[in-house]
Order: sequence, then C-alpha cells, then structure tokens
Amino acid sequence: MNAAVENFLMPGGSASITALPKVSLHDHLDGGLRPQTIIEMSDSIGYGLPETDPAKLTTWFAENADSGSLVDYLKTFDVTIAVMQSAENLKRVAREFVEDLADDGVIYGEIRWAPEQHLQQGLDLDAAVSAVQEGLEEGVDAVRAGGRSIRVGQLLASMRQTDRGTEIAELAIRHRDRGVLGFDIAGPEAGFPASRMRGAFDVLAHNYLPATVHAGEAAGLDSIRSALFDGRALRLGHGVRLAEDITIAREDDENTYVSLGDLAQWVKDREIALELSPSSNLQTGAIEQWGDELVDHPFDLLYQLGFRVTVNTDNRLMSATTLSRELFLLSEAFGYDLTDLEVFQINAAAAAFLPIEEREELAEAISDGFERA
Repeated sequence: MNAAVENFLMPGGSASITALPKVSLHDHLDGGLRPQTIIEMSDSIGYGLPETDPAKLTTWFAENADSGSLVDYLKTFDVTIAVMQSAENLKRVAREFVEDLADDGVIYGEIRWAPEQHLQQGLDLDAAVSAVQEGLEEGVDAVRAGGRSIRVGQLLASMRQTDRGTEIAELAIRHRDRGVLGFDIAGPEAGFPASRMRGAFDVLAHNYLPATVHAGEAAGLDSIRSALFDGRALRLGHGVRLAEDITIAREDDENTYVSLGDLAQWVKDREIALELSPSSNLQTGAIEQWGDELVDHPFDLLYQLGFRVTVNTDNRLMSATTLSRELFLLSEAFGYDLTDLEVFQINAAAAAFLPIEEREELAEAISDGFERA
C-alpha cells in the first residue's frame, strides 16, 4: 500500500474500511495528484510552488481549499493544472491516480477531468485524452501485477464558462470506445446553468452517451432543474442543495413530518444518484445554510429518506482525504455500520456508467467483499 494512503477502521476498530471494495464516481484527475509528484514536475518545468516540502504543500492545498467558496476553492487548481500540460506528465498523473485508488480499496473508478485545460504546451484535445488513457491503463496493469483488480474510465468535462461544450461532447463521443464513459460540465456553477450547453447535451443524447452534471453545490434548485431537464443528467455532481426542496416540520416533541417538493420527489422517484462529497461540501460552503460541521450535512437526511446517495472525494488533494476517510467520517458523524457503507457502494455501482450486466457484476463483487469483512 502507498504509504500516503491511511488504513481507516470502522469506529470501534471492528473492520478495515480501506480494505472494503469501493466505487468512486466523483473524483477529479487534477484534484488527486501526489504532492511529491507536483514538486518533481514543477522542478522540471521551472514552475514556482508556494511550498516545496511534500507535507507543507499538502497543508497548503487543504488550507487554501477550505475557503467557504467554490470560486476560491477552484483557484488551487492553478497549481495542479500547470504541471499537467504534457503527454508525459498527464500519463504519470493518471497512472499514479489509479494506483492510489487501488491502495484505498477502490475496485471501480470514474475519473473526470477537462481536457481543454491541458493544451498550453501544444497538445490537442485528442492527444490529451489519449495520454490520460495510456496512463490509466498503465495504472491498471500495475495494480493487476500486484495481484489486485481495478477498472477505471474517463469522464470528460467541459468548463461551464468557456462555452466549448459541443466540442468536448464530440470529443467524448470519439473516444467512447477508447476509455471514455461519459460527460460532465464543471467549473463555476452560479451563473452558468446547464442550459448554456443545451446543444452539447443534445449531441450526447443523440449518441447515447450519458452525462453527470455538477449541480446543487454553489447554486441551488434552479441549477439542479437545469442539470436534469436541459442536461438530461443521469447523476448529479454533488446535488447536496436538493435538501432545500425538503421541508421538515416538527409538530411537537414526538412528531416530525417531512415533505418533498416536486424536484426532490422527481430525483428520488427516478433514483437519480447524488454524488455527495462531504469534506469538499464543507470546504466550499455548499452546506453553510445547515451548519459548518459534518454532522450538519444533509447526507443522512437524504439517505434516511431513500435517495440514492453515494460517497465521493471530489478532490483528494484539496480535501486531504480518501474515499475510506470520507466513509469513516460519515460513520463517526451518523453512527453508520458496515451495512450502511455497503448500501452506499451498491448505490454507486447501480449508478455507474456501465452496461447493466457489468453493474450487476460490480454489485456482486462489492457484496462478496463486505461479506468477508
């Protein structure tokens, strides 16, 4: 196991969360670099870093990402994107990304990134996607050589503010048989609804390529509506602010009533997965209306009401986290046991951008692993 990946145990020490089979749906390539790799790559291109010690650089990312604002949170990506401008560096980052996922017990991962941000040194879009795919495959081979198994694929994201959605959608379609599983839009959410890229989502729909859309993080219910009805999203990236469409009324000390608005009811009834990222949601202020601690996160409310919740890291570097750590923190905050953690993984498997037979096989692998725990 990579020394940087901590072994997390269930509260009480009953089982290793890290050893459990897990599914990662929302994990950004440029948010999961190893600090040592950033330092080495920066040295090779002459890029100045705020810190040159791995531990201090790790702290710098976490502290600057913990801003209470998605816009400020995104500024930390200037550093990681700067060192991801060559095919060689993209391959290395992708390879290490897969190895780190496997060290954390992930058996299936969808890795999202925006190719348009990696063209500053002469790469074109297709070359960038091919470089990342080569690195992912190298990572899978390395994991298998070590006696383990992992499957990964790419989600290509278009940045909301650049209006290149149709171009990136067509790029994703070109590479759908070479590692690309789906499409996303990312970047500043407020003021940039999915409707701005309706043409891109039309292209995707006509070519049967699925989309997940960042929504309900920095913007509220209108953002989610646009993701669903303009973007035809099959999953919501974060989607945490869907809880704004849930009303909780306490009649007295013993009776509490919960009612869902039309949007929340639609998401629940359609079993549209919520790609919740607890630590990231705290850092960006996505849950500030409910509080500023993990126990205030509406994750448990959504789970108890039957929404298809999944657990994700968003950006492992910026949040100084892993999927196992997120599950551990949720277990501490809400008293979850292994049965709950298995539900979250089965939910993620069901929402994966895979054929149904392969989703069922993935769910079986998860259940088998939890039975052995």
